[in-house]
Amino acid sequence: MPSQAADTFKALVVDRDADKRQSVGVRELRVADLMEGDVLVRVSHSTVNYKDGLAITGKLPVVRRWPMIPGIDFAGEVLGSEHRDFSPGDHVILNGWGVGEVHYGAYAGMARVKGDWLIKRPEGLSPAETMAIGTAGYTSMLCVMALERHGIAPERGAVVVTGAAGGVGSVAVALLARLGFHVVASTGRAEEHDYLKGLGASEIVDRGELSGPAKMLDKERWAGGVDTVGSHILANLLAMTKAGGAVAACGNAAGMDLPTSVAPFILRGVSLLGIDSVTLPKALREEAWQRLVRDLDRQKLAAMTTTIGLDDVPEAARNIVDGKVRGRIVVEVA
Repeated sequence: MPSQAADTFKALVVDRDADKRQSVGVRELRVADLMEGDVLVRVSHSTVNYKDGLAITGKLPVVRRWPMIPGIDFAGEVLGSEHRDFSPGDHVILNGWGVGEVHYGAYAGMARVKGDWLIKRPEGLSPAETMAIGTAGYTSMLCVMALERHGIAPERGAVVVTGAAGGVGSVAVALLARLGFHVVASTGRAEEHDYLKGLGASEIVDRGELSGPAKMLDKERWAGGVDTVGSHILANLLAMTKAGGAVAACGNAAGMDLPTSVAPFILRGVSLLGIDSVTLPKALREEAWQRLVRDLDRQKLAAMTTTIGLDDVPEAARNIVDGKVRGRIVVEVA
């Protein structure tokens, strides 16, 4: 594959020893070290998502190939391509597809990937803005689109967002507010109330109100929701959703379990909408990104974003897993 790339670049690598003790550090790699793919990209920006935090800290077995360059998102410029849709000089983004899990990922100066995993960077967004959005914001948009397809509109009532101060939650609050919804933001961090109101939240609900065991049915409070947490919180959301409403579920920060009953589904007609952002068909990925160009307030995006370098990623990973990160993080890889 033709390339204008320098032969070496820096990469953040996670590895483990014979006793499965995990380590992470910045190494110098060569282009020849990269895995197979038909497009070579010079990576300029990435981000830190909750899944990246899990991969780097080893809290859950996200990484399934060792050693691994983590990072599930990147923005960059095509240097060489054997794929029909891409040519040198194209600006591209990638979200998901097992990158950073089983295929070398974004925390490196170079990436070689399958062209089918890429889309061209939407006009109107800079590389840094695409990574300020990242998989978290892209997933938020998929949640909003799923609620819209189910007929959830502002006139039907409030919508709730859990884990609202995190990456997915922050973007979801901003999107839903701009679309005219009355947004109820749930968080366990009292110090983030003003931040969430600045993004457009009309009400704040303490996470503690939703953390206990759920009733089969509870008082109807909202027409829809975006849940990033799972477990008891998702169960409570379902029990409190109005008849005919829906909750889009995209996260498991509180656990993979769902301790609920069939009551919300068969007695109120509530729908649980599962959101998978990892292997979505290209047309739907492009649609979601075009909606983000149109519907996400750039000033609010900037207000929720901090920028770090590659060396700062391990600390950011620990912080995001510990629930200490507000909003979105952009990684300047170059």
